[in-house]
Amino acid sequence: MDTQSGAHQSQGSSRAGRSPNPGTTVGDVLGHQRWARLLPIAFVTYSLAYLDRSNYSIAVAGGMKHDLGITGGVSALIGASFFIGYFLFQVPGAQYAEKRSVRTLIFWSLILWGVLAAAQGVIQNVTLLIVDRFLIGAVEAAVLPAMVIFLAHWFTKAERGRANTFLILGNPVTVLWLTVVSGFLIEATSWRWMFILEGIPAIIWAFVFRKLVADRPDDAKWLNPKERDQVVNALEAEQKSIAPVEGGLGAALRSRNVVLLSIQYLLWSLGVYGFVFWLPTIVKAGSGQGIGLTGLLSGAPYALAIIVMVFNSRASDRSGNRNRYVWPWLALGAVAFYGSYLLGPDRFWLSFPLLIIAGAAMYAPYGPYFANISEFLPKAIAAPAIAVVNSFGAIGGFIGSYLVGWLDSLTGSSSASFLLMAASLAAAAAIMLWVRPAAASRTLPGAQSPLSGQSRRGRA
Repeated sequence: MDTQSGAHQSQGSSRAGRSPNPGTTVGDVLGHQRWARLLPIAFVTYSLAYLDRSNYSIAVAGGMKHDLGITGGVSALIGASFFIGYFLFQVPGAQYAEKRSVRTLIFWSLILWGVLAAAQGVIQNVTLLIVDRFLIGAVEAAVLPAMVIFLAHWFTKAERGRANTFLILGNPVTVLWLTVVSGFLIEATSWRWMFILEGIPAIIWAFVFRKLVADRPDDAKWLNPKERDQVVNALEAEQKSIAPVEGGLGAALRSRNVVLLSIQYLLWSLGVYGFVFWLPTIVKAGSGQGIGLTGLLSGAPYALAIIVMVFNSRASDRSGNRNRYVWPWLALGAVAFYGSYLLGPDRFWLSFPLLIIAGAAMYAPYGPYFANISEFLPKAIAAPAIAVVNSFGAIGGFIGSYLVGWLDSLTGSSSASFLLMAASLAAAAAIMLWVRPAAASRTLPGAQSPLSGQSRRGRA
């Protein structure tokens, strides 16, 4: 399976004499094989990862906490232990994905996290549950950076915002049906069977993924030669327009933008994961409804998020200015959470629409955000940079999932949590204003449409 990297090198050298058809335009390519085949695969893969990391919150609201005698603080620790493993294995996973094979990495990750996720349904001991959650985090650590790297190997700058959005749509779409299906699964069976039944699909999907995916366009026998030549030429032209940087991980850590984005993503993730992991519990306590209807209500923010993510990514790709499609949404999320704090715990039905807005606003910028990282850095350090930023997101996820659960348990309401999430998102929005668009990310002169035959620079 790792032989694909070697195949890429040998095929790349033999392709030097190709010249793409100058009469082909973007419209001839967009929507064809790459989009139709790879984006659904990326979407499903990230959906399964998000399913098996997030259904813990439904289980807690559905009786797990009571059955295992878990206190509020321990419950928050179990949920947060995922992010310790997630943090530790980001960089190794991303480096393997870039240097070796995304296909191999994701195949084994799917199998392992499916087994570990299903194991939550049979574990009786709280200590083992913490270990299991840590291992799920370790196995899933490479998924997002590896898939962002994978899409950067297949899609050009003018396409990347939308491509990343289709990947990350797996998050809100999954939570949308997760909260509904998992709630009714618990009512029909138990929280234990919910874990088991929702862990199995990842194992099955591993074999589908390995069958359908190739690491790079050169490795894909199913891709027609015209489209393959167009995208490879365009991607190589983009890399030539970026000033070379030496140093790999060290260079990424010294980059001003990477440092700023790492801090920013930590704060952003604090709000996101505090919201995702504890929304069902917040909704159940505020609405007084059963777990089935609680799941249905908890899906509302993600339904709106799906819509705004698609429109925001399209606008970002057309504009080429990523930052302006990131920070205003985070600021809106901060305002919505602060409004929920002002309304207080006794007026849940008035604050619930604000929670819907906050949830959608936190998700809207993901596509432009991750496209930005891979565009302002050369390929040599883009992979470790994505991993570093996402690993700081894991720290934010740990802090958010732990603090929100702990604060809710300590105070008996969600008011303090809303204030915490409002402050973290406001700070994340402010930091984005300090991120400098890299001059090195300019496309080549005349490369207004990277897949257009007229705008492609020929190969040497």
